[in-house]
Amino acid sequence: MKGSLIVAAVASLALGCAESSATLTTPSSAGSSPVLSADAIAGTWTLESIQPAVRPDQARPAGATYTLTFAESRLSTRADCNTCSGAVALTGQTLTAGPALACTRAACPTMAFENSYTSLLGGNSSVTLSQGTLVLSSERGVLRFTR
Repeated sequence: MKGSLIVAAVASLALGCAESSATLTTPSSAGSSPVLSADAIAGTWTLESIQPAVRPDQARPAGATYTLTFAESRLSTRADCNTCSGAVALTGQTLTAGPALACTRAACPTMAFENSYTSLLGGNSSVTLSQGTLVLSSERGVLRFTR
């Protein structure tokens, strides 16, 4: 009887979570970070800064547009006068962009910054979301976005 009550409680909790409109879910193990859902990061983000590994933080160039948009299993990004797109997957707190991003290659005035940005974006990154700031971190460096 006691086992049946536990199973019923767990099933009820699972059903309640499945029907919830919340975009973050609580991890199953205590002390872990919350697990993100694709809905939590869906939409368009504006790049604030990049920090390539072992280099100082660099603000987005003044007057340049750098955005990142997540929709369904795709991402698209505007990197000043160029655009890129590709597949994206979110598994737990790991975001995988690619395996390759298809990008236009116009000669923008911010080309060096753009090259750093796109190299940081592609591949696997740990993703955190806090107070409207999305941070993608990897051994390559860090990208910071806001809504």
